[in-house]
This record gives sequence, structure tokens and C-alpha cells, in this order.
Amino acid sequence: MNLNNKIPTYFILKKNITNLVLFTAGFALLFINLYSPFDVKNWFGLNLKSQELFFYSSLIILTGVLVVVVSRVLLYQYNKREIRTTMLGFALIIAAEVMSMSLFYTFYEAFFITDDDRSFLEVFNVSFQNTTLVLLLPYAVMWLYFSYVDKIHKLKILTEQDEEINSIDSNSMVLFKDEKGTMRISLKLQDLLYIKATDNYVTIFYVSPKGISRHLLRNTIKNIEKEFIDFPLKRCHRSYMVNFDKVKIIRREKGGLILEMETDPIVEVPVSKTYMDQIFELFKKN
Repeated sequence: MNLNNKIPTYFILKKNITNLVLFTAGFALLFINLYSPFDVKNWFGLNLKSQELFFYSSLIILTGVLVVVVSRVLLYQYNKREIRTTMLGFALIIAAEVMSMSLFYTFYEAFFITDDDRSFLEVFNVSFQNTTLVLLLPYAVMWLYFSYVDKIHKLKILTEQDEEINSIDSNSMVLFKDEKGTMRISLKLQDLLYIKATDNYVTIFYVSPKGISRHLLRNTIKNIEKEFIDFPLKRCHRSYMVNFDKVKIIRREKGGLILEMETDPIVEVPVSKTYMDQIFELFKKN
């Protein structure tokens, strides 16, 4: 993991911050009241009844969790700007949270619990160990959960995008615009064959009742490629784009690859070396 990388977005979502604080508070209460030898009796060295211990420990933990609340609010506000916290910065924030809460618990015991004869350093050592476990364990669990949910969300978006692309059938209309954005010709995808570029013009070849027809359009092949990125209209040459749904055969000759279109008579479109690998991959998928 590169510490100079920016923290994931899910670290600073309001919903995730709220869930993290609530889960950490609940975990801390259970942890110090139930988990020996790190429970509240050993932490503060008290001989109180269970109800009294639970009350004091709850009050102390909830007060300490305020450190996390303040820290996360500041983190959220800071990252609302264009600058994003790095992983190293985030690690330092967590270290500061652990240190702040450890000192808080140590001073609390020093000033309010008078029957504990342990030294300041001994109390701080216990507080530091407990605070580290109380924070890092729920943090790790929640971050794994947030990461899982984020991956599921991204996968859902990709799936929806794939479904949208697959929904482009042969009856879909392809609208060709000129360089000014004015629509000049509309064709069914199943009738479109290929496009040939010449300087600032492209010639669109398509099937019509008269046979193979063409339409000259003032635009660049680069613009056409960007506009139809989700269509099976793919670049195969510096000067050619082809409707891959109409490709029947890929043929290798001395001059390179040739695409044979599913037409009568057969139309041939050249493939340059730059696009060979891409064309082979597309042909395998089809």
C-alpha cells in the first residue's frame, strides 16, 4: 500500500462516518465490560459492583468516543475540498485519536479515581493498550465492510453499463452529426457498414435499397470514434472505422489484415498494425 495514495471515498461518506462512530462506541462498551483481562476492573483497578462499573465505564467510553466524533467531522470537512487526505495522513489521524483517548482515560483516573495507587506511566500503558484494541478492531471490521459494499456498488454500476451497451441491437438508430453538431443522416445499425476518413471529412458507407450507398459528412473520424464508443463501430485503421457486427471474415494477406463485410458484393476494409490486436480480441468475442 502506497502511503501517498489518497484515502478511498468511502472513508469520508457521512453515512459511513456515522456507522463507524456508532459501531465503535457499541464495541467499546462491550469490550471493556466483558473481555478479560482488558475489562474495566483491570483497566482502572476498581472494586465496584457490576452495575456501578458498567455506569462508569459507559460514561468514560462515551466521553472518549467524542474524540472520534470530532476527528471524523474535521476529516469530513477537510475532504469536502479538492485536496484529499493521504493514507499516511489518515494513519497519523488514527494515531492521534489513540493517543488522545489514552491520555484522556489516564488523566480521568489520576484526578477522579483516588484509590488507585498505580503510577501515571502504568495507567497510561494500560489505557494505551485498551484504547488501541477498542479503536483498531472495530475500525478494521467497518473498513472491510465499507470496502465490500463499495466494490458491490461499483460492480452493480459496471453491470448496468454492460446491460446498456448490450441493449444496442441491430435496429438501433445511429445519428451522424457534422462538426457543428447538426444531425445530417440517421441509419439503422444493421445497415451501417464502415466509415472512411479523408482530411476533415468522413464518408459513411451503408446498405440501402439501391445497394451500397455513401454519404459525405464534414467531421473527423476522431470525433466519430468518441461519439460512438458504446456502439460496435470500431476503429481498425487510421482512416477507417467498421461496424463489427457486419464483419464476416478476417483475412491475412501480404499487405496485412483485411476485413470482409457481410455484403453482396463483398466489401473489404483494411486493418493497420496499430489496431490488429484490438480487432482480433473483438473478433473472438463475437
